[in-house]
Amino acid sequence: MAGQSDSELSLFSAEELEFTAEDEIVEIVPNLKMPPLNLISGDFGPFTPQIVTKVPLWLAVALKKRGKCSICPPQWMSLEKLTQVLEAERDSQEMSEQLPFHYVEISRLLFEHARDNIPDVYMVRSLIEDIRDVRFHKVETDLEAFSGRTIAVKIKNLSAMEVNIVRPFIGRALQAFYKHDSPDLIPDPERVSDSRPQVVNNAPRRQLRR
Repeated sequence: MAGQSDSELSLFSAEELEFTAEDEIVEIVPNLKMPPLNLISGDFGPFTPQIVTKVPLWLAVALKKRGKCSICPPQWMSLEKLTQVLEAERDSQEMSEQLPFHYVEISRLLFEHARDNIPDVYMVRSLIEDIRDVRFHKVETDLEAFSGRTIAVKIKNLSAMEVNIVRPFIGRALQAFYKHDSPDLIPDPERVSDSRPQVVNNAPRRQLRR
């Protein structure tokens, strides 16, 4: 994966991953009074000034852009929690279970639209980047164990962004191993044609005229 950008390897763009992450539920503190919203994904509200309310991330961002609320950062985005996660990631080859599946996309959206609501925003951003780097290093270490006889790969607790990049890479890597290390696993058109059963004609032969 070294030397290649995320966009060259990934199945989906960063924007597409953010779109899927926008359904995650976050807490907001509205500064307006509004009745409940009846949406396809559920009912949210009522909205009362200074009363914490849970809404999808996309709705929180939309209200924030209009100056109608502040967004409460998730608990896992605190300095204390992120420091614990980073230490856990460094101390074990296993991926930590303490981060949500869309932690990269959620944090990116909050940094872009609600940075004024995030305490110690620069330290938080730095810790998340460090966590991401450590996790990627562990993924690369796991992938070094590939061999020509690998038929499946199991890496627990990957995030959406990590799955998005690793899955197509693994597919291409396994194909390359099968091609170069195990040619017997790949059909060869010439060998297939040679292996077809020969039709034996047992009918009596006509004698040639002299």
